[in-house]
Amino acid sequence: MQDILIDNADGVLTLTLNRVEKKNSFTQAMYTAMADALAGAATDADTRVIVIQGHITVFSAGNDLRDFLSGPPVTGTSDAPVQRFITELAQFPKPLLAAVCGPAVGIGTTMLFHCDLVYAGDNAAFSMPFVNLGLCPEAASSLLAPRLMGYHRAAEALLMGEPFMAEAALEIGLVNRIVPPTEANALAQAQARKLAAKPLRALMETKRLLKKSQSAEVAQRISEEFDSFGRMLKEPAAVEAIAAFTEKRRPDFSGL
Repeated sequence: MQDILIDNADGVLTLTLNRVEKKNSFTQAMYTAMADALAGAATDADTRVIVIQGHITVFSAGNDLRDFLSGPPVTGTSDAPVQRFITELAQFPKPLLAAVCGPAVGIGTTMLFHCDLVYAGDNAAFSMPFVNLGLCPEAASSLLAPRLMGYHRAAEALLMGEPFMAEAALEIGLVNRIVPPTEANALAQAQARKLAAKPLRALMETKRLLKKSQSAEVAQRISEEFDSFGRMLKEPAAVEAIAAFTEKRRPDFSGL
C-alpha cells in the first residue's frame, strides 16, 4: 500500500497520505489501510501517538469518486471501508494529531473534528462540499461542526460548501497553529514526540474525559449520517452531480 506510508518510531505512528498525483483522494484500499492502522495502534503498547499528514501542496481532495462508487456505503450496514475508518478515528483512545497543507476536501476536513491537535500550513483550504454533490455530511460533522464553529458558520460551510482558509480555521478552533507549509509536518511530529514522552495512561484518561460527554452522540450521528448518505447516493441529485463531475461539466439541478 504505497498510497499510505506507515512509519513507527519513538512511540509515534505516522500515516502519510501518498497519492499526490491524485491529490491524495481516498480509495477504498486507503480507507482500509488507515482503519487497520488505527485499530492496531489502539492496542499496541509501543504506539503512544498517531500523526496523519499529507504533502506540502495537498492534504486530501476527499473521495476518489470513481473508486468510491465501486463500493459505496450501504444503508443499514457498517462494513464500508470509509465507515470503518471514521469509526476507528472517532473512538481512537490515544492522542491523534494532523498536519494539513493545501486542500482538505470532504473527509479531508471532517476527519479533523476527531483529531486532538491540528497544525496547518498557511496554504490550507478546508471545505465540506457534500451538498454540491447531492449528499449530506458525514463523520458526525453535522453534530461537531456547529459545536465547534457555531451554528451559522457551520451552516455556511455545509450548505454553501465553499472553502475557508487557514486563518478562519484557526479562529474557529479547528486548527491549533498556522505555520509555513514546509514546517507543518515537522511541527506535528515535534508535538507528537512531546506527547509520546508523557505517561500514556494519563493521556488516554484525559482524552476519554474530554470526549465523554459527546462520544455516544458522535457514534449515533455517524451511523445516522451514513444511512442518509447511502440513500442519497442513489437519488437523482447525486447521480447528476457525479455524472457532471466525471464528464467535466456543470451539474444541472433544475427540478431536483
